[in-house]
Amino acid sequence: MATLRDLGLSEYEARCYRVLLEHGPATAKELSRASDVPMGRVYDVLNGLERYGLVRSQAASRPKKYLGVEPETGLERLLADKQAELERKAQQYESLVEELSKELGADESTGEAFWTAAIGPEESADLLAERLTAADERLVMVAGTPSPRCGVRRMSRVVVDRLNEALERGVRVSLLLSPELVASVPEPVWDDCHERLAGREAFEVRTSTTVSGTFNLIDDVEVCIDVPNPLEPTQTLATIDLKDPAFASNLRETFEARWADAEPLSS
Repeated sequence: MATLRDLGLSEYEARCYRVLLEHGPATAKELSRASDVPMGRVYDVLNGLERYGLVRSQAASRPKKYLGVEPETGLERLLADKQAELERKAQQYESLVEELSKELGADESTGEAFWTAAIGPEESADLLAERLTAADERLVMVAGTPSPRCGVRRMSRVVVDRLNEALERGVRVSLLLSPELVASVPEPVWDDCHERLAGREAFEVRTSTTVSGTFNLIDDVEVCIDVPNPLEPTQTLATIDLKDPAFASNLRETFEARWADAEPLSS
């Protein structure tokens, strides 16, 4: 059950505000008696309610009397106060993330290979989006087999967002696609991709009939490879993420050869 305390009031503040709404104008002494708030605390409580804009006082009367503002107005003021507090906290967290991003960093000094895997289309899409965010210099995306994830998820708004962010970071992005895959992508997805990415100097798309399989090369040291479902080859079973500079280098050489012979994708 919702209470005024959920919107930031203390127990004493909530009691006093309810009493003022129910009984009308009251002095501090009358309010203390009706709300069971100790007389030694009631003035602090009233000051707090005034800061929230929940009570009005009649200073001309002796002793001073207080009246609670209408619930609609009072609740709107409490909501606005909470929203402002959340915005301040969000800004604080953003500053913390920015500061920690500069302080924290992965140790890239070791050449030891490491791999992980995500099972299922959704998990695979999440892993891909994460690794695209990690790119600092170069992203190579190769997709040959039309599939629900390649045709829709890979070029979905989430992935286009990641590619757009990468381009803004100064990352070069190269997409090598099979004609079959190009034909399978819905027009609205291409429209989104063209509107946000096409025309950028560091972004290029080519097609090649020699493309098969699907993988992503990240900064020439990391590879995300799609594993098709053996029972349904057009669907993704898993994605393997492998950080191995030697393997990535060999894959890069193969890609460059295919890229050189590929045709630029016409608008």
